[in-house]
Amino acid sequence: MSKSLQAIRGMNDILPEQTPLWRYFEGTVARLLDNYGYKQIRMPIVEFTELFKRSIGEVTDIVEKEMYTFEDRNGDSLTLRPEGTAACVRAVLEHGITGGGQVQKLWYIGPMFRHERPQKGRYRQFHQIGLEVFNLDGPDIDAELIIMTWRLWGELGIRDAVKLELNSLGTSESRGRYREALVEYLSAHHDKLDEDSQRRLKTNPLRVLDTKNADTQAVLVDAPKMADYLDDESRTHFEGLKARLDAVGIPYVLNPKLVRGLDYYSKTVFEWVTDKLGAQGTVCAGGRYDGLVEQMGGKPTPGVGFAMGIERLVLMLETLEQIPQEISRQVDVYLCAFGEEAELAGLALAERVRDELPNLRLQVNAGAGSFKSQFKKADKSGALYALILGDDEMAQQVVGFKPLRGQGEQQSIAWDELAAHLATCVVQG
Repeated sequence: MSKSLQAIRGMNDILPEQTPLWRYFEGTVARLLDNYGYKQIRMPIVEFTELFKRSIGEVTDIVEKEMYTFEDRNGDSLTLRPEGTAACVRAVLEHGITGGGQVQKLWYIGPMFRHERPQKGRYRQFHQIGLEVFNLDGPDIDAELIIMTWRLWGELGIRDAVKLELNSLGTSESRGRYREALVEYLSAHHDKLDEDSQRRLKTNPLRVLDTKNADTQAVLVDAPKMADYLDDESRTHFEGLKARLDAVGIPYVLNPKLVRGLDYYSKTVFEWVTDKLGAQGTVCAGGRYDGLVEQMGGKPTPGVGFAMGIERLVLMLETLEQIPQEISRQVDVYLCAFGEEAELAGLALAERVRDELPNLRLQVNAGAGSFKSQFKKADKSGALYALILGDDEMAQQVVGFKPLRGQGEQQSIAWDELAAHLATCVVQG
């Protein structure tokens, strides 16, 4: 017997009962970004592998271990995008939309791919919403990104479950000086480091700072601190960011070990973390990358952005039971029609109602069926009300109106009054 077909491990189907919560989350974010003046951009999910090697860094875990890379029929090395910033930078460079100092405030949504060990909240195909801002170099735009996420957490009802962690990595020059001091210190304690940190010491030593190994964390207690190596420009920038967050009243924690996993970050880095999801605590993270555009062949262009994981935030909404009641109902009204004449009239009536109430979720029964079977389907749909068209209703040009949830008697509504009646019962409450 042939093996049954299944989804690839770590790449999950999002089933119909799950999608309403996804659409609610994505719609809430999209409306918020519209209100702040951000414009959507859509990039391919496949890019040349060189793009990620040049931007993320060849000695990062993502490039070394996690990317889905393959050779196409032309012999080109291609990679499923593991993150969105590099692809967005490539797009703005290719189309010249940041030239001449043009400010661009962009956002995108879509799947990313990393070959990691699948676990709850961490998948091989995962979805992100990301923001990128170009040609603004002050702390005010860094603060705006954080303030937007703070407002989003409030709208979603999860603000009390997240914590903001901040750090500054300085310019590439100051980070280079810190890197040398850190390597010198860690090399003196080499035997006390875990195997992964020993490897990172030679390739990407700043990543040792976010190790989860308890013995290595003990070594790091007395390690040099990035704050002691910051240049004046970065220090002033960071103080400006903190002042703006203080002015708005957003609490934060300074985390000197916060370095992020990508080589291109400079100055501000931040993470929103939670203790509600077990080991997968980061739900939104980002920072400034002022040298990335130039590194990828463009002119010096300041940039800052963040990405949030949709799976983890949807999981948070479920865990904290912050799911609006209305999104669990996908149908407002279900129309039952009995007999061919009633079915034809029902179709025409349904379209008239939709013309007048475009936001009404009206489902018309398909597949005919007895009175009992149609009502069973109406109830299963979750609709608030059933509309009934049979021989008696056709003769009187009325429709039966029956509440399916709670109290209320069935009544008859004239066809030309149905939309107005539904507006008061459903659309307005």
